[in-house]
Amino acid sequence: MENLFVIKKLISAFLLPIPIAIMLFVLGVFFLMINSKKKAKFFILSCFVWLLLVSNQTVSNALLKPLEDSHKALLNTPNVEYILVLGNGHTTNEELSITSQLNPTAINRLAEGIKHYQNLKAQNKDIKLIVSGYSGEDINTHAYMQEKLALSMGVKSEDIIKLDSPKDTPQEAIETKKIVGNKAFILVTSASHMKRSMMLFSKLKLNAIAAPTNYLSSEDKSFNGHFNATNIKKVELAIHEYLGIAWGKIRGLI
Repeated sequence: MENLFVIKKLISAFLLPIPIAIMLFVLGVFFLMINSKKKAKFFILSCFVWLLLVSNQTVSNALLKPLEDSHKALLNTPNVEYILVLGNGHTTNEELSITSQLNPTAINRLAEGIKHYQNLKAQNKDIKLIVSGYSGEDINTHAYMQEKLALSMGVKSEDIIKLDSPKDTPQEAIETKKIVGNKAFILVTSASHMKRSMMLFSKLKLNAIAAPTNYLSSEDKSFNGHFNATNIKKVELAIHEYLGIAWGKIRGLI
């Protein structure tokens, strides 16, 4: 299982926009050094065209929007007992505020989860907020860091359940099943990640109610919006999700 996790991470790391551009450029330089000018021109030009495409807003939105539109935003909070916020990333630094230690995506997800938590609390409902994520190379687990931020935002400690061991979404689904069983629950994650998440959770017959957040495929009409690094990041997210869906199908998780 550990080897498969490492293999998945390695494959996804190399099949992203910047690594692909680097590989094309390196191949171009290699063929230039051995005086194969036609091949060198081909790969260097391919690198330029690739960067032109992945940095373009139209291309990035075309890839990302179908993922983000797979489930509608959850505007009204349903009556449930559990809210699960999927993990993302953090870097522990005690000299910084907790909001600077968690990455923006993680904060956005947690804020959406706490919104629904507070709505249910206002109705005097008994509600549990589940936060998830392992430590990776950090000294603290992501679940612990999310719990720390949630407490600072008014969530009661007795209402928080931490899943410290899951390394990815399939593992989060397995651990969640042990807690919620067949009960309906709110699933919070990024809109781009929701399609794959719901497929994974549905495979385990979990009754998840999608609450997507952190939408990124909106149109930026400014001059700088047409070609920029933000668009490359959107393409990276889209490729990561499409690869994840393919990997899930290969392994029978979806």
